[in-house]
Amino acid sequence: MESFPIINLEKLCGEERGITMEKIKDACENWGFFECVNHGIPHELLDRVEKMTKEHYKKCMEERFKESIKNRGLDSVQSEVNDVDWESTFYLKHLPVSNISDVPDLDDDYRTLMKEFAGKIEKLSEELLDLLCENLGLEKGYLKKVFYGSKNPTFGTKVSNYPPCPKPDLIKGLRAHTDAGGIILLFQDDKVSGLQLLKDGEWVDVPPVKHSIVVNLGDQLEVITNGKYKSVEHRVISQTDGEGRMSIASFYNPGNDSVIFPAPELIGKDSVKEKKENYPKFVFEDYMKLYSAVKFEAKEPRFEAMKAMETTVANNVGPWATA
Repeated sequence: MESFPIINLEKLCGEERGITMEKIKDACENWGFFECVNHGIPHELLDRVEKMTKEHYKKCMEERFKESIKNRGLDSVQSEVNDVDWESTFYLKHLPVSNISDVPDLDDDYRTLMKEFAGKIEKLSEELLDLLCENLGLEKGYLKKVFYGSKNPTFGTKVSNYPPCPKPDLIKGLRAHTDAGGIILLFQDDKVSGLQLLKDGEWVDVPPVKHSIVVNLGDQLEVITNGKYKSVEHRVISQTDGEGRMSIASFYNPGNDSVIFPAPELIGKDSVKEKKENYPKFVFEDYMKLYSAVKFEAKEPRFEAMKAMETTVANNVGPWATA
């Protein structure tokens, strides 16, 4: 099998720009994932984020996680568990309104650091969306404009730790799923692996690379590109040894009132399959209400369910904006 795509974004500024853009295009069309190096986020900042995130887990979350596992009897299971994940998490909201000041147990220095980190990730997310626009033949800023809706995109970060698990064959760190939203940027542990994606029926490891940012595409980009790009099923495998795995996933998603639909410019191009709209029109908030109940199920029935709402959306929203 071909190797996982690792893309040096620094080469976008030189004579290898064309080759690099082609690598991004291939990754989006055939993997739904790629890993960025030389992405512009200072390594020193990433080192501090990793250090303080791991310190926060040890100080504030580790004992609570162990107690929770013990109370639920998950440390002694004898058969496969399909309704729970072996992870310890908290969530930070950035847009449209930040909650960083309100999340309990965070040191002030850590709050300040995560605000800075979020700003860098937001900027990189928007730069990547414009690269996708360029490869798709869409106007620069098209995806960002769709995501903004009437106000702002929805942007937040899930901070996860995956502690050592005594029964990794019975409990996943995170069950297989596709991501509901737009573009997801992951800063992951560079020493402990665990993230896998499903490609051609096989689970493939996403390699931990120091100071890299892993990018994956969510369901909304599959709809907007009319299936040219696909959201891809992925999971986290539990590990038995070591200190556990850190994962900081930032989700740059459409705003709640954003209307999602295949870009008109991408209908009628390339293959016969793309000569018609293959995906529904819907309001992102409606999709998320459905997704929250069926996250770990196949995405195709979600798209079908949203098709049933198209008439309602058309009546309420009026003409579909294309720019």
